[in-house]
Amino acid sequence: MIEIINNSQLNNIISEAQSSVRKRKNHNYHKTFSDPINRMLNAIEPGSYIQPHKHEDPDKREIFLLLKGKLAVVFFNNAGKPVEHVILENKENYGVEISPSVWHTIIALETGTVVYEIKDGPYSVSDDKNFADWAPKEGDDNCREYLHDILSQLNLS
Repeated sequence: MIEIINNSQLNNIISEAQSSVRKRKNHNYHKTFSDPINRMLNAIEPGSYIQPHKHEDPDKREIFLLLKGKLAVVFFNNAGKPVEHVILENKENYGVEISPSVWHTIIALETGTVVYEIKDGPYSVSDDKNFADWAPKEGDDNCREYLHDILSQLNLS
């Protein structure tokens, strides 16, 4: 089977993300959760909160390749302090590969942001991500404030 990624597909997933409560939407290319490589489009709108996490035990690599928009990939130390970040945009940095055990999050900086995400599989909801206990859980009242604080610390707000 051949899968083609085109503007129509990107526009459809962007529209779904924009109307989603979570302000993001993914489209999986892996057909089952047991696939050894998870591949997906991930459309993310500004304001969408993804709790900082790492992929450890089992260790998994994660790759983000920017297709459209602008995205901050933020890395944290074990205490939750942002220590590094990279901006993905169609000017200089197009992608990033994150090693296992690295605390990170991604933050959309423009509406219509879409990445192609690749991660080691298989996917299991119980151990896919190790969420940071120093960050709010998705849905908590202070997620928006926490996101704003990260962007301010990085001079991105």
